[in-house]
Amino acid sequence: MKSPGFEYAKARSIADVFALTGRYGDGARILAGGQSLVPSLNMRLSEPRVLIDINGLDELRGIRVAGDVITIGALTRHREIERSRELDRHLPLLRLAAPHIGHVAIRNRGTFGGSIAFADPAAELPACCLALDAVFRIASESGERRVRARKFFTGLYETALAPGELLVAGEFPLIHPGYRSAFAELSRRQGDYAIVGAAVRARVDAGIVSDLSAAFFGVGASPILAVGVAAALEGRTVDAATVEAAQAALDRDIDPIGDAYQSAATKRYLARTLLGRLVGRLGRD
Repeated sequence: MKSPGFEYAKARSIADVFALTGRYGDGARILAGGQSLVPSLNMRLSEPRVLIDINGLDELRGIRVAGDVITIGALTRHREIERSRELDRHLPLLRLAAPHIGHVAIRNRGTFGGSIAFADPAAELPACCLALDAVFRIASESGERRVRARKFFTGLYETALAPGELLVAGEFPLIHPGYRSAFAELSRRQGDYAIVGAAVRARVDAGIVSDLSAAFFGVGASPILAVGVAAALEGRTVDAATVEAAQAALDRDIDPIGDAYQSAATKRYLARTLLGRLVGRLGRD
């Protein structure tokens, strides 16, 4: 199947993007990496009047550290995240997650902003942003606003982005010494969407866990922050009893949705299994 006909416009500036979206309204779609948009066009799940290509906007690229914040531009490719020394030092969770995103060809084109704005419930980066308490910078003709990741993902493929707005960057607080990160997902094949996945960040001091943040994906309509798990692990050492308490809390944190391949019960079991592995990893590293 081939895509429907559409117009194409190359944006020369962010202001140009807003002018075009204002002209075409709901008929406009933003083209960044195209790894989700192009297949949806070819399957005729999306029929825009115009594609607005933002790939020429260099101000939306790059990974920058300033003070206690690291900023990732919306047009930063997944492959750049995977290879970044700055992220390896300051945000290792993203470096751990990046190799799980599709295949190298996909990571060469796919963008940070595209993944966040598309908000696939089985995607890696939205969950990582949730676990890392990221803040998203969102621009419009009237100015710029910031939205925490915990308020950004609102439902199945739904976000806090309003018509005429553009996600321009993600801002992350730097991870300080003493914090550890762990990431894992289960999929049928390498590069497939995750059946279940989890991203965890915590402080570990003398074997005691504190300030833990765990986000699960593939188990709901959007990534889920497991607040009960964090409470169950706060101030405890990692042992069998701690893991069991965390898994019991996870049962209350999530209400998995079954799909054509896995039942809700299977997803719950797999999420518990991943949590056990990741908590154990935090205790060993």
